[in-house]
Amino acid sequence: MVDKKAEIFKAGRELFLLKGFKDVNVSDITREAGVGVGTFYNYYQSKGELFFDVYFRENEAAKKSIVRSLDLNDDPITLVTKFLSLSTGAIKKNRILQEWYNKDIFGDLEKRYNDKYGCFLFDFYMDLLKKWKRENKIRSDIDDELLVALMNSVIYLDTHKEEIGIQYFPEVTKLLVKFIMKGLTDR
Repeated sequence: MVDKKAEIFKAGRELFLLKGFKDVNVSDITREAGVGVGTFYNYYQSKGELFFDVYFRENEAAKKSIVRSLDLNDDPITLVTKFLSLSTGAIKKNRILQEWYNKDIFGDLEKRYNDKYGCFLFDFYMDLLKKWKRENKIRSDIDDELLVALMNSVIYLDTHKEEIGIQYFPEVTKLLVKFIMKGLTDR
């Protein structure tokens, strides 16, 4: 028996990759999936709900792939810079991930994302920061709570993309992370 929800998801993913969020409608998805429009609504309340599901899975897969490709023994600045570079590259190659910077949907996407998946990267960074601190790769005079606050400042920066300017946001984030990491590694 055909898993209709999986077919709808697959069709939506393919179309979102090809056209982006705005240029896909429910009838495109159902036609590609070989199901009726009513069947679509048995599984998803809207195109947006399907997109969020697709986005979350796409983003999680990209992050896990990036983390697997990192050498956790690299020095902190190299590792964090490589992480940001790989993240930016993943976004540039994937139309679904590019929607994070679509101001028409990023507010809702960001809220749903932070509610559902917000801690993966935070946990990854915190484990690394604690490891680097034990290995004297970063300053030991900064307590863990302040390290958390520094990393949160970068994470929360993401909630102000529009105020910063979406066109500047990736570069601003990259520079701030570089400055923070440089400050943490300078003795």
